Amino acid sequence: MKTLQVIDTLETGGAEKLAVTYANALVTEVDASFLCTTRKEGVLKNQVSKEVGYLFLNRKRRFDFAAVKRLKAFIKENEINIVHAHATSFFIVFLTKMLYPKFKMVWHDHYGNSEFLSDRNAFMIKMASYAMNGVISVNQRLKDWAAQNLAVSTIVYLPNFAVKSETVKASTKLHGMDGKRMVCLANLRPQKDHFNLLQAFEMVVKDGWTLHLVGKDFEDDYSRRLKLFIHDHELSNCIFMYGSREDVSHILNQCNIGVLSSKSEGLPISLLEYGLHKLAVIATDVGECNRVVSDETKGYLVASENEVLLAEKLHFLMEHPNERLAKAENLYTHIQENFSQKAIIQQLIDFYNTL
Repeated sequence: MKTLQVIDTLETGGAEKLAVTYANALVTEVDASFLCTTRKEGVLKNQVSKEVGYLFLNRKRRFDFAAVKRLKAFIKENEINIVHAHATSFFIVFLTKMLYPKFKMVWHDHYGNSEFLSDRNAFMIKMASYAMNGVISVNQRLKDWAAQNLAVSTIVYLPNFAVKSETVKASTKLHGMDGKRMVCLANLRPQKDHFNLLQAFEMVVKDGWTLHLVGKDFEDDYSRRLKLFIHDHELSNCIFMYGSREDVSHILNQCNIGVLSSKSEGLPISLLEYGLHKLAVIATDVGECNRVVSDETKGYLVASENEVLLAEKLHFLMEHPNERLAKAENLYTHIQENFSQKAIIQQLIDFYNTL
C-alpha cells in the first residue's frame, strides 16, 4: 500500500495538522507515505518527516490543469494506490481521478460548521462524490450527512487525534506570570467566537491572570474588531495575540487552562492538544467536544454564545488549582486511552484495506 495525503495549505489548522500527522504516522505502517500541498506551504512544512515523500503543486486557480497533470504524474510515478484528500482539496483529486482512475480516492470531511449543515454549499462535493471510493467524517453528524447526500457507500467516522510537536524549536515566550495563563488555540475566524471568550475573560480577569490567543490572523474585519475590543476595554495588558505559531507544544507547556469558545466544531484537535499537555479545559458544547470532555471530572462544557456561563467556569478553575490539576490529569488519561495515534492509525489502515 502506498498512500498520499492531499491538503490545500500547510498553515496551522485542524485539517492541515491531521494531514501532516497522518503522513508521518503512516511511514512505518505502509510501503510508502506521501504528502501533497496544493496551494500554499506554511509553518507545518517543518513538521513533515524526512521519510515522507513531498510534493508542492503551487496551484493558482480552481481549474489549474497544469497542476492536475503534475499530480497525476506524481501518483503514477510513485505507484500510489490510495489518495486521501483532506477538506477542500477533494476537487483537484477529483479532476485527477477523471484523468487517471487507477487509484482509490478517499475524502476526509473536516467541516467545522457541522452545527449548520443546512447552510453548506455542497454542489461540488456531491458531484465529486461519484469518484470517491470512501469518506471519512470527523464526527457522527458529518457521517450521517455524507450517507444522506453523497454517492458513496463506504463511510466511516474516525476521531481526530493529536501528537506533541516537541521536535519543533521552542521560540515563543508567552507574556504574563507562570501559573496564571490561559490559552485559546484557534485561528481567528467567526466560527471560533473569540468575542464570547473575551467577554467572559473580562468578567473574571484579576490577580495577574492572562489570556493568550494563538492562531492565524487573517487581518480581516473579524480580526480588526477583536483588536478594537481589546483596546477599547483596556485589556491590552492581559490579552495577547500571537498569530500562527509552530511551537505549539512549547506554548501549551507554559499554560494552565485551555479554552475553546466556538459556535461550531467537528472534533477539535486543539482540545486534544490541551489534554495531551495536561491543561484544565473549558469548551463549548458543540460538535464532538463532549466525546473528549465526557464528564466534569475531565473539564467543563458550557453552552455556546453564553459568556456568563463561560466566565463562571473560568473563575472556578482560576480559584481552585487542585481541581485544575485533577481534571487535567483525568483528561490526559482519557485521551491516551481513546484518542491515541496507535489506535486511530490502525482504524485508518483497516479502512484503506476495505477499499
